[in-house]
Amino acid sequence: MAKMYRVYSIIERPKQDDYWLNIGVAFAHEDGEGFNVILQALPLHGNGKVVLRSYDPQKHEAEEADKQATAKKGRAKETA
Repeated sequence: MAKMYRVYSIIERPKQDDYWLNIGVAFAHEDGEGFNVILQALPLHGNGKVVLRSYDPQKHEAEEADKQATAKKGRAKETA
């Protein structure tokens, strides 16, 4: 399986961490000399900078599960 990358547009937010907005995917060419980039949105803000980061679906699923568990704990505290 070819290595997959996520494409992010970085949104700068004053007094907060920057927000990494997922706007597509990229796949390396078999010869290693380039990428196919598939965008689902265009970076229309800021300087138009995009970032490619390697993507491991299994690792991503585990991270998302951790985020959801943390969010549930936060909501439970708010209602208590």
